[in-house]
Parts: sequence; structure tokens; C-alpha cells
Amino acid sequence: MAVLVVIPARFASTRYPGKPLVELQGATGVRKTLIERSWAAAKEVRGVDRVVVATDDSRIKDASEAFGAEVVMTSSACRNGTERCAETLDALGGGYDIVVNLQGDAPLTPAWFIEDLVAALSDHPVAEVATPVLRCTGATLNGLLQDRREGRVGGTTAVFGADHNALYFSKEVIPFTAKTYAAEEETPVFHHVGVYAYRPSALAAYPRWDSGPLEQLEGLEQLRFLERGAHMLCVEVEAKGRQFWELNNPEDVPKIEQMLSEMGAP
Repeated sequence: MAVLVVIPARFASTRYPGKPLVELQGATGVRKTLIERSWAAAKEVRGVDRVVVATDDSRIKDASEAFGAEVVMTSSACRNGTERCAETLDALGGGYDIVVNLQGDAPLTPAWFIEDLVAALSDHPVAEVATPVLRCTGATLNGLLQDRREGRVGGTTAVFGADHNALYFSKEVIPFTAKTYAAEEETPVFHHVGVYAYRPSALAAYPRWDSGPLEQLEGLEQLRFLERGAHMLCVEVEAKGRQFWELNNPEDVPKIEQMLSEMGAP
């Protein structure tokens, strides 16, 4: 199957303006922008035919082309990364069986997360969209809860049925559990990893749908699919010892830099 990876990136982030161009220091002391580290993560994925950065900002375009990325300029009217991916696929003339949305704030995304996602969508012909979920350890869950207590969104959680069809996603920590978990203990909470694999038909339909109340309340683009009854598959992935975190707030920078250092990322 022909696979396209799109890295949507915009400068005018509400929570962190200019986020794609924030520099992150790796294990060797070298500083690279967030968009470059996200692009490097995409290039490590096996079975991908093409990787492009999609943006509406010339600063991101120039920075991306400087490190060798292919860039597709998209409209500033795109309301989220999924709409930007849809516009990108249209600009490229289609020709792909699966389109992956690797959001530009997730440079720690392991290659096998995306490989597992593409494989799952290939194996489930009824599924229109697939997205990875990672079971939280006690330490990760406590970090999410601490962020919420301090008024920050540290991540998104997901709940799904026995068939792994998505039921809901939230910036609150769901499902509720009153139990206290040890740092390495498995919990019933799943951290949603902000990566999506779409069939072209689902991606083409998405921008034509109005944003529903749940998407507007949570600010989560994937809820538009659920509100329209689309079949979204949650694919449980394994960390395999790798730490994972998204850059959502300025406070996340030192956390991600520490993770880059611990994994030996240059």
C-alpha cells in the first residue's frame, strides 16, 4: 500500500505560538527545531513512500527546506491538522492508500507506533481511521493528573470498546480511577498518541463536515469523526522502554530534552 506521511505545522498555536521552530537540545548538545525532530522521526518509519511538511507559514517552510524536507503550502483557513492533511493530499493529486498525520509536536513518536498503525488499518478494512493509544504507567498517569491539577493539558486520554473502536477522547483524565498506582504499575488509563492514519475517502470527507459540539468543547479534532459515526480504530502500541511525550506547553521543553538525552538522540 502506498503510504504518505504528512507533518502539519502552524506557527500560530494558541497555547504555544511559534512552537514548530522551538529548538530542542539532544544528547550531544546539538539544538534542532521541533519540526526538524518530528521530520526525522517520520523518516525512520519503514514502508513510507513520501514525507512532507504541510504549513501555511513561510518561516516554517524556510526552516523545513533548510534541513531537506519537502514542503506543501496549505491554506491558513485549515482549522486543524486533519484539514491540513486533507488539503495536502488534494494538492499532491492523491495516489496514496493511507495518509498518516504525524503532528509536528510529537518528535518522540517511535517508528513502530506508525508502522503498527498502518498495519492495523490495512488489516481492518472496515476501519476508516486508526490512532495509537499507549497504556499509562502509574508515573505517566500521575503526571497527567498533576498537569490537570495545575491547570495544564498534559495529554489526551482515550477510551474504547472491546473491539477497540474508539468511544471517546478527552483532555481530562478518563476513565476515573480512585486507585493509587506505583510508578511502574500498569493502569486502566490510555494516553492517546496524536498520530492518525486515514483512508483517503475519510480524509476527503472530514473538511466538509461542520465542527460538532464535542470537538469544540474539547478542542480535539478526532472527535469530529466520532460525532459523524466514523469507524475509528484505537491501536494499542508498546513503549518498549521508550519514553513518550508531546510538546503542548513551554513547560514541556525541559521534559522532552531530558527524554531526548536519555534515549541518546543527537
